[in-house]
Amino acid sequence: MGRRPTINDVAEAAGVSVATVSKAVNGRYGVAVQTVERVLQVVQELGYESSLVASSMRSRQTGVIGVLVADFEPFSAEILKGVGAALHDSRYDLLAYSGSRQLSPEGWERRSLSRLSGTLIDGVIMVTPTVVNVSADVPIVAIDPHTGRADLPTVESDSFGGARQATEFLVQLGHRRIGFLAGRPDLRSSGLRDAGYRRALGEAGLPYDPEIVAIGRYEPETVREAALRLLAQPGRPTAVFAANDLSALTVIEVAAELGIDVPGDLAVVGFDDVPEASQSTPQLTTIRQPIQGLGAAAVGMLTALMAGETPEKTHLVLPTRLITRGTTAPPR
Repeated sequence: MGRRPTINDVAEAAGVSVATVSKAVNGRYGVAVQTVERVLQVVQELGYESSLVASSMRSRQTGVIGVLVADFEPFSAEILKGVGAALHDSRYDLLAYSGSRQLSPEGWERRSLSRLSGTLIDGVIMVTPTVVNVSADVPIVAIDPHTGRADLPTVESDSFGGARQATEFLVQLGHRRIGFLAGRPDLRSSGLRDAGYRRALGEAGLPYDPEIVAIGRYEPETVREAALRLLAQPGRPTAVFAANDLSALTVIEVAAELGIDVPGDLAVVGFDDVPEASQSTPQLTTIRQPIQGLGAAAVGMLTALMAGETPEKTHLVLPTRLITRGTTAPPR
C-alpha cells in the first residue's frame, strides 16, 4: 500500500498553507469560498482524512452545521447572523457555504450536499433553495423554500400577510394605482407576496392591472429593467410595492434618475427590513420579517432533527409587521 496522504500533501497540491487546509476542512472562518472548494476537491482526489473527517467516521458526528446560500447578500447575511447567534453557546460550529457560479443553482446545491453531508457536517440549513427533490445523509431544514415538494422541514415568514398589509397601507394613504415588482417565481414566498398584493387590491375594489406589475426575480439587472418599465410608462403607478428591499431601493434609484420624487410623486414599500432599508435616503418603508429569527428557528428545528427528535412543528411561519419610514406619503 502507498503512503497515506498528509495535510502537507493537500496544502502543496492546493497551493495553500497548512493552516488554510486545516481551516477549510474543519469549517472555520477566514477562508474564501473558492479556496474551500479547491481544498475540498484536493482532499477528495488524494483521499486525505483530516482529524475532523476521521473522528466523524468513528463517532458519526462532526459538531458542524452547514448553511448553504446562493450569495452572501443582505438577506442571507442576516440569516447567518441569526444562525450564528443561536449556535453561540452550543456545541456546534457553523460552516457557511456558497455555490460556484460555473454551475446552475440546482447543480451547486446538489454538489454541495454531496460533498459536505455525512463527512463535514451533521445537518444543513438551505437558504432560498432552488432544488425541489433533495436528499442527503444528514437532516435538512429549508428557509424561504422552493415552490416544490413540502415534505422538507421549512421556516418562512408570513409573506401573504405582509404583502397584504403593505398594499392595504398604500390604499389607506389614498393610492389607487399601485404597482408591484415581484421576486423569484420559483420561491413560495414570492407567490404568496403576489397573492397578498392581489387580495388587498380586490378587497379595496381596485382592479389588478398587469401593466403595472413586473418580475424582477431579485436579480439586479432584471430588477432595474423592471423598475424602468414600471416608471417610464405614461400611466405609471403612484405607488410601488416591491417584493424585497433591494428591489425597492432600486425603484427609488430609478425614480431619481427619471426626476420622480419619492415620496411626493411616488410611494415605495419594500419587504425584509435589511439594514440597508434604514440607511437609505429617504429611509425605506417596509415589511419587517424577522430574518435573524428565521435563522434561529431553523437551528432549533435542525438540532431537534439531529438529535433524532420530532420537532413540535416542521413548517414554521413567523409573523411580519409594517415599518413606516420616509418613502411613503399620500398621492399629490
